[in-house]
Amino acid sequence: MSLQLYYAPGACSFIPHVLLETTGTAFEPTMVKLHKGEQQSAEYKAINPRGQVPVLVHDGQVVTQILAIIGYLNDLFPEMGYLPREPLARAKVMETLAWMNNTVHPTFTHIFMPQKFTNNTAVHGDLRSHSTELYRGLMGELQALVQRAEAAGQPWLGGDKFGPLDAYTLTLTRWGSLAGINPEDYPALWAFVQRVATQPGVARVIERERLQLNLYKAG
Repeated sequence: MSLQLYYAPGACSFIPHVLLETTGTAFEPTMVKLHKGEQQSAEYKAINPRGQVPVLVHDGQVVTQILAIIGYLNDLFPEMGYLPREPLARAKVMETLAWMNNTVHPTFTHIFMPQKFTNNTAVHGDLRSHSTELYRGLMGELQALVQRAEAAGQPWLGGDKFGPLDAYTLTLTRWGSLAGINPEDYPALWAFVQRVATQPGVARVIERERLQLNLYKAG
């Protein structure tokens, strides 16, 4: 079996990167340097015409989009239990993954890359500040997810097994710190993220991507 993952350090590709690493299966992690525009190269666009990460290539077949890749890895490695088998439990995990991907993630993009949404540089500052306040509320929702799981006696957000919700929560919290939001203001969330970071597969990916977990700088 040939597996290759195209990823960018610190991007949402961290989630499938962690899932693959956790399986213990050999795969080829291939870095795409977004800051150098490698995602716009002819070579990369031949693989993914949208010029995005992550991209999974399995025996020559290309899968893009994070939710599709998560579902594919779950089916490829069913023993990992990344998604629950019971229909309602699975739907609830997918519901939360979709929210992370279609609400929390784009809110950060409005902070980090406002030029994607308007070429009027005069409003970039307002867009960043407004989206940062929205993101603070979303981090509160992430903390509430952690607290509900803890109250239910669940070790992980999706249930008894580590999975994509946990890796995505780490990524979104890290992004919040990059946006100037102190993760320590959300103690239950921050404690959970630090626990996620100690998982062997997660720790290896953090090292490979050379990530700092908390990028918040007071000021």
